[in-house]
Amino acid sequence: MTPAEIGYAGIAVLLMLILLRIPIGLSLILVSFSGLWILVGESAAWGSLGLIPYTFAASWQLSSVPMFVLMGFVCFHAGLTKGLFDAARLWLARLPGGLAIAGVFGATGFAAVTGSSLACAAAMGRIAIPEMMKSRYDAALATGSIAAAGTIGALIPPSILLILYGIIAQVPVGALFLGGVGVGVLTMVAYVAVIMVRVMLNPDLAPRSDSDASWSERLRALAEIWPVLLLIIGVFGGLFSGMFTPTEAGAVGASLSVLIALIKRTLTWKRMWDSLYETLMVSGSIFIIAIGANMLTRFIAFSGSGDALAAMVSDLGANRYVLLLAITIVYLLLGMFLDPIGAMLLTLPILLPILKDTGYDLLWFGVLLAKYLEIGMITPPIGLNVFVLKGVVGNSASLSTIFRGILWFLLADLFIVLAVIVFPEIVTYLPSLLK
Repeated sequence: MTPAEIGYAGIAVLLMLILLRIPIGLSLILVSFSGLWILVGESAAWGSLGLIPYTFAASWQLSSVPMFVLMGFVCFHAGLTKGLFDAARLWLARLPGGLAIAGVFGATGFAAVTGSSLACAAAMGRIAIPEMMKSRYDAALATGSIAAAGTIGALIPPSILLILYGIIAQVPVGALFLGGVGVGVLTMVAYVAVIMVRVMLNPDLAPRSDSDASWSERLRALAEIWPVLLLIIGVFGGLFSGMFTPTEAGAVGASLSVLIALIKRTLTWKRMWDSLYETLMVSGSIFIIAIGANMLTRFIAFSGSGDALAAMVSDLGANRYVLLLAITIVYLLLGMFLDPIGAMLLTLPILLPILKDTGYDLLWFGVLLAKYLEIGMITPPIGLNVFVLKGVVGNSASLSTIFRGILWFLLADLFIVLAVIVFPEIVTYLPSLLK
């Protein structure tokens, strides 16, 4: 076998292991180590296994990942985001589908302090869905809107997906954050439009609220969201003004979230321990997958299969939209079976050389990639947001009900993907202001 054929065989074995439900991090490391052993010998393979994990994990930029994860878990366990839904509910409840719209707004605000789609869906599911059920909302609309709104967590900064992509693709994380804002806000607006149109066409889906909150109640509710506003201003104001780097922003955010929770007296020792424990578990999982992806990059580089794939694309003369259509299909299919981080780190070693050779804007593609991956979070059969939400709502809604509610939001997501492809300025405009 030629080195390129060994590379292709390794990719095929990797896909087979993943289909057999072998953990993706272990699959990546096993295939890469074995491939390097075949290509360059036993000692070089063991040397890579010793050197690559340390070199990758010791990267200073990566320290922002556990820090932003910790910020999100502290906010979640200390209840710093509780007021988001209440404020949105009081201001928006009288709109068609107002409680569902409030859930979307609440998830968007929560996204600004977590960067996690699953955390957004779980937190808003606990808060918003009981309110909607109490108001006799259609179960599919109530659960579908929150499961979909959770996906905004990977678009609005601080997105863990965008941080990892920026490090791997060597794209400035701050610029990616700004690009994600445009798509995140567009997603929020599209979801709100879906809810309003559906309820106006069928008012029985969401009975109009008869509550008439006073202005003083609404203003008091706004006052309760000060922890989130302070975090956003402190972290992203400092980041985009140049006071500190994206790496330092993670540490600032984690420290500030702990300080605010202490001021509010909502951070107990148990909640702090839970936040640290979950941060270690999530960060450890991310790092193992990322180390495996780094080793896969080395294996593909030695085999030359990545260059061969890039040359194949060039020889085909595929235009921009044909290639993007193929990439879209690949990610939508992967999203049905893999978690977003695993799918991204599995494919980037293969895709990045092709994208560079064909002249794509890697900043634009990184945000589009995050959108692709988040669509997978609500796509059957393994839409992770749906399963998390099912665990939250229990017997209040079946999996089929939640997936049925997701359908309309999936159509909105496909429209957003098309808009970002046709109008890349949706992503690139805000980052261009930094130049």
